[in-house]
Amino acid sequence: MRAYASPPTYRLPEKGNLTDDVVDAALERPLSVAFSRSSADGWVDVTSAEFEAEVKAVAKGLLAAGVDAGDRVGILSRTRYEWTLLDYAIWWVGAATVPIYETSSAAQIEWILSDSGAVACVVETREHVGRVQQVRTNIETLSNVWSLDDGAIKALETLGSDVDDETLEERRGAVTPESLATVIYTSGTTGRPKGCCLTHGNFMFELGVATQLLDELFETDDASTLLFLPLAHVFARIIQVGCVRSGVRMGHTADVRDLLVHLEDFKPTFILAVPRVFEKVFNGASQKAHADGKGAIFDRAVDTAIAYSRARDGRRVPVLLRARHALFDRLVYAKLRAALGGKAQYAISGGAPLGERLAHFFRGIGVPVLEGYGLTETTAALAVNLPGETKIGTVGRPIPGTEVKVGEDGELLFRGGQVFGGYWRNDDASAEALDDGWFHTGDMGEIDEEGFVRITGRKKEILVTAGGKNVAPAVMEDIIRAHPLVSQCMVVGDGKPFIAALITLDPEAVEDWAPANGKTTDIAVLAEDAAVRAEIQRAVDEANAAVSRAESIRKFTILPVDWTEDDGHVTPTLKLKRNVVMREFRDDVEALFD
Repeated sequence: MRAYASPPTYRLPEKGNLTDDVVDAALERPLSVAFSRSSADGWVDVTSAEFEAEVKAVAKGLLAAGVDAGDRVGILSRTRYEWTLLDYAIWWVGAATVPIYETSSAAQIEWILSDSGAVACVVETREHVGRVQQVRTNIETLSNVWSLDDGAIKALETLGSDVDDETLEERRGAVTPESLATVIYTSGTTGRPKGCCLTHGNFMFELGVATQLLDELFETDDASTLLFLPLAHVFARIIQVGCVRSGVRMGHTADVRDLLVHLEDFKPTFILAVPRVFEKVFNGASQKAHADGKGAIFDRAVDTAIAYSRARDGRRVPVLLRARHALFDRLVYAKLRAALGGKAQYAISGGAPLGERLAHFFRGIGVPVLEGYGLTETTAALAVNLPGETKIGTVGRPIPGTEVKVGEDGELLFRGGQVFGGYWRNDDASAEALDDGWFHTGDMGEIDEEGFVRITGRKKEILVTAGGKNVAPAVMEDIIRAHPLVSQCMVVGDGKPFIAALITLDPEAVEDWAPANGKTTDIAVLAEDAAVRAEIQRAVDEANAAVSRAESIRKFTILPVDWTEDDGHVTPTLKLKRNVVMREFRDDVEALFD
């Protein structure tokens, strides 16, 4: 199939904006718990009425500070309650939020604030203030910088204490679906970040459809989720807005290292994450089981969960498999579900392909992962698998009101109300990305006879060997990254006689594996260790089994270092910056082909 259109089920209103959700919640369910804030004494509830009052107080401060309708205001912070509070306050006064990852360098901050013409910025820490101050003289439009750790919220509330409700409501009432809501800068994996302009209408269209489709997540009693992905990323942002709209209790945490502790404490009914998080949850459980001498049982449980999930696609699960699954549900799966908080009915994955094996595993243990697909330019989801309408290995069907087609070169193109109108002050890039409303995703893919979309690779990442074979690296990289010892993998071989790979070890996994196997935890030493190479070879063999011989990895090297966000090798959502890695590890790549 070359094209598929999903009929619209939602009509964008001519009036209104995202802040209406806050107003409606305060009127219709003032005492319902909208948020649970993390504190030293545990989770503290915030009602819908309390949230509206806080948003209005902060919005008055922004108004008093001179933030005008259409202005841009930066937020440089980890995921926390105040991020969401500020987002809605900025929208309340008709301004647009400019998210900045809290790990951004001074140079990156300068580019985003100066290019967007931001008039103000709220940062999290004093260290963030220092980064902004380094480049502030180069940002002509920037008038105010507030720090959350230095009382930014209280300062804004005090500043706006003399602003009356009528003036504030007049400003809010002027915001329409066509008004700019946010300028989100791309992660810059292929060059300098571009600002994606998303309107209130883009969000309203997306959520007007998504919350209906995913009603089993958003409309269930006591629905809740714990946000831990960066709110600077559109994936977490759309879930934030969906929760506010639907009355889903939401918590925030930026402490990913202790994520399982927070999930167990918060007990969300659904979870959202990028594939690397699901990989680390699985790998962590596997490592712990093996370290406790229960590795054989865990491995059999994994195989059973995957087989059970695959059998469900055939509508019939053999009796013996059902019995084995029931046994492992008591021995293993129940403990895994408890580690995720015990109440999670579903998980949502986006940002990159999840991998079929991992998807079958989580569905097999009773926490189906609904894999979807979208980009910053499309306000997150273009397509998504649904409860009861899931096809593992695909990213689902296009959401209602969305069209998809495959271009002549195999690129996926989408059109719909969630697709942005263009990049901020970059007409050339906008014209390149948009053609008669069709957005060129840069991803290669297929559409099956039922309209399910399958991503086969990134257009700019397709490798062409010296023999002319086109190779999509993502399939093999996903499989290799699933190995507990692996942190990152990059398949190489463009213009070369065969395919090879650079692989890095996961320092956290090594901390458990090395002592149990009588090895040092020194990554540089382990990179040359025969037992480690044998482990990685098994992962490579599994990846090679998924492709043809011409596409298979013939050689690999284990690097003595990991690729990190701090070093600029991966984005904040753990996507590999291939151009950076190729530049900095060119000698290692060339050595594979000597």
